[in-house]
Amino acid sequence: MTVDDTGSGTGVHPAPDGEPGPTAGPVTDASPARVDAPGGRTDAHDRVDGHEEPEENPLALRLEQLILGAERRYTPFQAARSAGVSMELASRFWRAMGFADIGQAKALTEADVLALRRLAGLVEAGLLSEAMAVQVARSTGQTTARLAEWQIDSFLEGLTEPPEPGMTRTEVTYPLVELLLPELEEFLVYVWRRQLAAATGRVVQAGDDEEMVDRRLAVGFADLVGFTRLTRRMEEEELGELVEAFETTAADLVAAHGGRLIKTLGDEVLYAADDAGIAAEIALRLIETMANDETMPELRVGIAFGTVTTRMGDVFGTTVNLASRLTSIAPRDAVLVDGAFAEELTRTREAPASEAEAAEAAAAAEKEGEEPPTYRFALQPMWQRPVRGLGVVEPWLLTRRSGES
Repeated sequence: MTVDDTGSGTGVHPAPDGEPGPTAGPVTDASPARVDAPGGRTDAHDRVDGHEEPEENPLALRLEQLILGAERRYTPFQAARSAGVSMELASRFWRAMGFADIGQAKALTEADVLALRRLAGLVEAGLLSEAMAVQVARSTGQTTARLAEWQIDSFLEGLTEPPEPGMTRTEVTYPLVELLLPELEEFLVYVWRRQLAAATGRVVQAGDDEEMVDRRLAVGFADLVGFTRLTRRMEEEELGELVEAFETTAADLVAAHGGRLIKTLGDEVLYAADDAGIAAEIALRLIETMANDETMPELRVGIAFGTVTTRMGDVFGTTVNLASRLTSIAPRDAVLVDGAFAEELTRTREAPASEAEAAEAAAAAEKEGEEPPTYRFALQPMWQRPVRGLGVVEPWLLTRRSGES
């Protein structure tokens, strides 16, 4: 079983004696000596020539057993056999979850067997195709890997500072993990259920079956201006704090106003919203919030509206590409939108087609003794210009109407 998911999926093959032989696939790891594996770490040369495994840190093994809730019992071949799945399918699942090849090492637990059995059972029952089961494994692995890395790098590292002189971080880690593990596990399940309920609700409200996959959304990119120059001037710690502050602020604003944060890319965030008005409000709030923070660089935002393909929590398609291009040509501290987004704002009466139209509507309402229409946003057409890969586009400058906030 290898991390590389571009191969044929054969993984580890049984040797003549019934145990798996060495895998033919490459091992992907930054260190030539040790690789990450489900259930622990294994010496690379041990997988190749059968050398004995080096003795592992006793605390690391205790922590692993505490977190996994079980002892190492199985080699990959034994785990696949106990789960009742082929070695080929087991290899595909493990690769998809992001775990490296562990050769013949006995590093898997009863929980690993159960996970294989459950995934295979969903396929056997016809609830998931094999390809979809692999996607489930991959999306779950990628998401939780990032979460685990963040918790170790930022969370545990700070909390395991020795509380008393003479104590080591190692001595603090075990009891801390023991206390936090059940609480974090319950919270993770709670948040996942909440997110699953929200995502399911959005999907079932789609107009038809095709729209459940390819949906019309507003997609926005927000990009810090001059970030590359900042990386050359700032210390690494300062740069990390700036990026974290930007991502935190953006995530909070997107969530608070009803959008969805798709991903963060250091100096850039990608978000989506079902409603053009929500996407516009988020964009302007981002600009206004960053402008009031002297520690933050200037910001520019691009938004497009149209059909978007969603896969594994990400978004793809021409609409996404157009939003990215609009961001790259947007003025500093400004929001550029495409024509489809502008049309959607005028259709929903969030913005007038022009200031002349707004004035005419106000005069007509006054003549009839009625309240004039109110608009949240203003749109100003900009010069048409060619955009790489997308032809000629006519961007619109989005601003807030006077008196609106």
